[in-house]
Amino acid sequence: MSEKTIDDFINDVLAGDAQIKSLDLVAFLRANEILFERCQHGYWTDKLYWNTKLKNRHVCNILINNDDENSWIIWFDGGDSDWFENYPLDEHLKKIAWRNADFCGGCGFCSGGKRKSIFGKDFDNVCRTPVCFKNPDNEELVCMKKMIEIRKKYILNPTV
Repeated sequence: MSEKTIDDFINDVLAGDAQIKSLDLVAFLRANEILFERCQHGYWTDKLYWNTKLKNRHVCNILINNDDENSWIIWFDGGDSDWFENYPLDEHLKKIAWRNADFCGGCGFCSGGKRKSIFGKDFDNVCRTPVCFKNPDNEELVCMKKMIEIRKKYILNPTV
């Protein structure tokens, strides 16, 4: 028996709009040659948590919350670089990213919030994962896809 894919878990756990949007994001990631790896991190053992990678470099994390109906979360990690810091994103998408700044909640996953610049705007008490989308709407899905494209460009050519 083959191991379940992220699509299988999405179809098992999510429904309606959440299922449609998350499957759309997964298809977008695959179209960009981004691979999925199920994570068994101790903090998230009761959740369906996935790392995504391109050329063995982190792109984003996806959490499908199987104890909270129709819940999915996407984090963009800024731990290994500042790829998102000053990228020339259009103002509308910047505002969407800023609305989704991930402030430290004291979960213990990192060493506490730090001052971070997210697309040219400074924020205090930001988590290691500076941008986090929870149950994204259509505009947020567009923003996430743009962030994935930016991350991909940085991985393929970090000097750009």
